[in-house]
Amino acid sequence: MKKYILALDQGTTSSRAILYDVSGNICGIAQKEFTQYFPKPGYVEHDAQEIYQSQLEVARQVLEKSGVGYSQIDSIGITNQRETTIVWERKTGKPVYRAIVWQDRRTSLFCNGLKKEGYAELVRKKTGLEIDAYFSGTKISWILDNVPGMRKMAQKGELAFGTVDTWLMWNLSGGKVHLTDVSNASRTLLFNIYTLQWDEELLKIFNIPASLLPEVRSNSSLFTETSVLSGNIPVTGVAGDQQAALFGQMCIHKGMVKNTYGTGCFIMLNTGSEPVLSSHRLLTTVGWKLNEETTYALEGSVFVGGAVVQWLRDGLQFIADSSESERLAYSVEDNGGVYFVPAFTGLGAPYWNPDARGLIYGLSRGSTKAHIMRAALESIAFQSYDVLKAMEQDAGFPIDTLRVDGGAAANNLLMQFQSDILQTAVQRPKVVESTSLGAAYFAGLHTGFWSGVEEIEKQWAVERTFTPQQKNTEVQPLLEEWKKVVQTLNGAY
Repeated sequence: MKKYILALDQGTTSSRAILYDVSGNICGIAQKEFTQYFPKPGYVEHDAQEIYQSQLEVARQVLEKSGVGYSQIDSIGITNQRETTIVWERKTGKPVYRAIVWQDRRTSLFCNGLKKEGYAELVRKKTGLEIDAYFSGTKISWILDNVPGMRKMAQKGELAFGTVDTWLMWNLSGGKVHLTDVSNASRTLLFNIYTLQWDEELLKIFNIPASLLPEVRSNSSLFTETSVLSGNIPVTGVAGDQQAALFGQMCIHKGMVKNTYGTGCFIMLNTGSEPVLSSHRLLTTVGWKLNEETTYALEGSVFVGGAVVQWLRDGLQFIADSSESERLAYSVEDNGGVYFVPAFTGLGAPYWNPDARGLIYGLSRGSTKAHIMRAALESIAFQSYDVLKAMEQDAGFPIDTLRVDGGAAANNLLMQFQSDILQTAVQRPKVVESTSLGAAYFAGLHTGFWSGVEEIEKQWAVERTFTPQQKNTEVQPLLEEWKKVVQTLNGAY
């Protein structure tokens, strides 16, 4: 009987389920978007129950569509939007508040207060992270302090916190397990990336009772068995989406780098067995723990990547479908002097300005929808460039190849422009679903579905390599203008 790995890919705007065979090929895919809530400026929320239900629905749907039985599923791998914070009652399993999404900025003032109190360097040294509203720690504190009665319940041990992976496993097991993995834990501001433990000093700083926190495991482990899907299928692989993508791209050697072009852009550089602290405000994070060995990474996050196209589609109705963005942008020769800084939720690395807001600069009477769309796509590449250049300086060597994945990596105009401004080869693999593939690999390595990393490494294959088509002298003026626009925006806040 042919066996498969079922990867559950719970993203920021949709839940997906993907079936993989032993060759790493996609054998079925199902996807469902879910509701985004924006109750106030800077607030971004999800319904945690809707997240779970949508994930369950696509898991069942992909098997039905593919004609695959539950008995053919070797194991399940889970990957998830990181930092998004859910707190629920242990007794009922009911969330006490909507999920606060990683993009949410409501705790910016709280973060500023902690920095003023002098905690930034301590937190950075223990966690590798900046004190920022992006991460889970301050979101947990906000729920405990702003939802009536929650602080008291937390102190009594009646509440559970989880990132989305933890929430899914809690529900898939019927409330039997409260677990996470090292990669998700390392994004909370509460986890010491050297000891790989929840840190008591950090818990005191953020005023969070330890009883809320899940148990932390390696990425390729037996986490639980599902009680809601037929046949008690084991969940044996879990990783936060960007770490899963780094593994799925087989960036398993020190110095390899990938960029995932999703809702945001997430660039990760494998730094090997030692954490490298950035001098350019990049993040140091746990990549994964496999066979008792921990791999670390440097990461730079662009908060708004593909979401800028989504905004032009839904907010301004420039296009009916995201796939039309490339055609519209190609209808003009260049950006016509238009630059778009999509700082809808602040600027991420290497600027870390939570107060900055979006800007479209250089509009003239001759500007069209096509120029704005082209500027939007170029903004994704420009922001990624800024992070990659900072990463090169931290790493101490130039990046000679960039591996790419995520939805927007299918856009040829964007990939070519990225290669041009970086003056670097950009490799798009045959399987661009690197995030779910990484989760599948972690799951299958534990069960013996794959014999080892060496077998998996041989499966990685290039679909297309983009090489620079413009000279450095041609792209420099564009980079200088971009830099000027970002500095103008940064200075305004």
